[in-house]
Amino acid sequence: MGHTASVDAIDALLPQTQCTRCGYNGCLPYAQALASDEAAINRCPPGGSDTIQRLAELLDTPVLPLDASCGVESTPQVVWIDPQRCIGCARCLPPCPVDAIVGAQRQLHVVLEDRCTGCELCIAPCPVDCIVLRPRIAEHGHAPEPADNRHRYHTHTARRERRETERLALLAERKRALSTPAAP
Repeated sequence: MGHTASVDAIDALLPQTQCTRCGYNGCLPYAQALASDEAAINRCPPGGSDTIQRLAELLDTPVLPLDASCGVESTPQVVWIDPQRCIGCARCLPPCPVDAIVGAQRQLHVVLEDRCTGCELCIAPCPVDCIVLRPRIAEHGHAPEPADNRHRYHTHTARRERRETERLALLAERKRALSTPAAP
């Protein structure tokens, strides 16, 4: 197409759910693919037809129907954890891109509904199927703003990267300690 929209301008139009349903590992990689004409504008189910329309205007390209292989447009969703079934395994915590789930090992986990983007990434890791999607209704609060989602995602990602760096440094130190001969 040959458009000149920046990655930031494209990313600003995306809902920042980080759901990966578009086939990319988050909203920014999808925005990068759009900016380089490597992806179609119709791959974001959470953004739906409104986002497709805005992307078409920005990128000066025809509006397309949502790509059904990515999912379907639906009302905003929020996840709910059944307290009777949650075993506190904590497998839902790491995949949540915006830290909307709180809990600790062997403790009940809860969803901060005002942060939940409905991305569904926490559902598959749950070994007891205690996490379900529900329509977001007024009592669940408003859907979080994309800018807030982006900020929470960057905070989440930075924390995970920092923890991984610390883990690798600790492993390297342990290997050095094991490989250093003991003094006589």
